Amino acid sequence: MGTTQLESVPEPKYWHLKTVLSEALDSEFSVGEILPNERDLAARFGVARATLRQALEQLELEGRLQRRRGVGTTVAPPRVGVAVGTEQHDWPGAAGDTWQPVDATLEVPPAAVAAALETGAEQPVHILRRSRTSHGQPVAAELLYVAADSVPDLSAIDAPSGAARARAVLRELRRLELERRENAVELGSARADDAKELDRLPGAPVLVVTTRYVTGGRVAAISVATYRADTCRLTFGDSGGVEIHQGPERRAS
Repeated sequence: MGTTQLESVPEPKYWHLKTVLSEALDSEFSVGEILPNERDLAARFGVARATLRQALEQLELEGRLQRRRGVGTTVAPPRVGVAVGTEQHDWPGAAGDTWQPVDATLEVPPAAVAAALETGAEQPVHILRRSRTSHGQPVAAELLYVAADSVPDLSAIDAPSGAARARAVLRELRRLELERRENAVELGSARADDAKELDRLPGAPVLVVTTRYVTGGRVAAISVATYRADTCRLTFGDSGGVEIHQGPERRAS
């Protein structure tokens, strides 16, 4: 690589460097590729390492870069897209669902979930754990709570444990007629278990999408999906829907 000197510009030097680095990411690097060390990058662009760090931090905030423990700074994969508007009418696990089932257990849920599902405080529900990846990297983790009486025909023989049981619960859930989905989106901080699954540090910013699935006038299932905040971008359309999409050139549908 040759040396690229930055021209004198009125905007902060690190901000201009961020733009130049972004263009380099598009033309010279592929997803997952490790960037050269800070000393080499600073020399290439003729800037102080402090300026370079500011630019790298901004690109990380924008989701263009990822700093991975024990690996270094890598080019981030495209942002994950998921529509969570109320106009969506599919059950989890329907065609086009990109979540992968990991496990399913029968446990007593948190009190707030039990109240929403209208189950007894100590009554177990099906808790499905699912994950979502992009370019081989984890970007989201989901806990899906399903009331036991919503899937009364679930057979222990058909679904003994693990991912097989999760798929069986989803199959039975899709037999019901879905009336509507109710969605809520909020920013939060990764708890220890979320951070481990998403390969982030505890306290890292996350986006939590909560979805209630209503059938027969009651909530049959609740999804709590936790997304890495650096993989998401939100846009709000006229329909009230929310889309998390890849970049500024794409629009909510």
